[in-house]
Amino acid sequence: MKDPGITDAEFARFQRLIHEIAGISLADSKKVLLVGRLGKRLRTLGLTSFTQYEHVVSDKKNAQERQVMVDLLTTNETYFFREPAHFDYLRSVILPQHPKNQPLNIWSAAASTGEEIYTLAMVLADCLGVNGDWNILGSDISSRVLEVARRGHYWVDRTRGLPVEYRHKYCLKGVRSQEGTFLVAPELRRHTRFMQVNLNASLPDIGRFHVIFLRNVMIYFDNATKREVVARLVQKLHPGGYLIVGHSESLNGVSDAVTLVRPTIYRLPVDPKRMAMQ
Repeated sequence: MKDPGITDAEFARFQRLIHEIAGISLADSKKVLLVGRLGKRLRTLGLTSFTQYEHVVSDKKNAQERQVMVDLLTTNETYFFREPAHFDYLRSVILPQHPKNQPLNIWSAAASTGEEIYTLAMVLADCLGVNGDWNILGSDISSRVLEVARRGHYWVDRTRGLPVEYRHKYCLKGVRSQEGTFLVAPELRRHTRFMQVNLNASLPDIGRFHVIFLRNVMIYFDNATKREVVARLVQKLHPGGYLIVGHSESLNGVSDAVTLVRPTIYRLPVDPKRMAMQ
């Protein structure tokens, strides 16, 4: 059965809906993507039009189906050691200046399937030791990708960017029925926790962090949403903490609460109250 067609009016209503739920600005050029990803779901539910499906997901009582829609429409391209300069900066600048007697807390706010989290874990284990006092929170709006991240179990063809020495040191090679896969070592995974978080809504009580990675997600937000999201995340930074965005992103015109250290790397002043008084 062919995917049902979608009218311009129906597509516009889905654009508004996904923006309302997740803050994502779905460009007009994404109409084919939406039809391709949601069309199969319509058939599964026995629906014949996108208007019928809109009625289902517009009802806030159907939270599970709304989540399915979000999972299908959010893009989650990631890989190990993506944009490596950020991890070099973490290793060479941030970690050496962090007090050795204090725990280090990092938040990967758009964690996707977990490669960023486990890249961070490998760097921290390398610098602070596998028994060091460090912790990583990984969050995403998609429950589907978080399930993958929690397992830390990947196909070998997902090792793009992962240095061979780290794969040997911090990953377990699958054998027999698991051949062709690898598992991130449990001594790294015990430093991680995962939580579904919608950055477009009030944040849960997750504590404060010394570093927040918010990479390659703001490209899906309009300027108003960017400002709201960044303002929420800045509140979760320790004074002197770092906010790191993707190489194609900038906080210029988005936030003046953090200062630019170098392109894509920002820092909250050690005394944010003094910054506010200026």
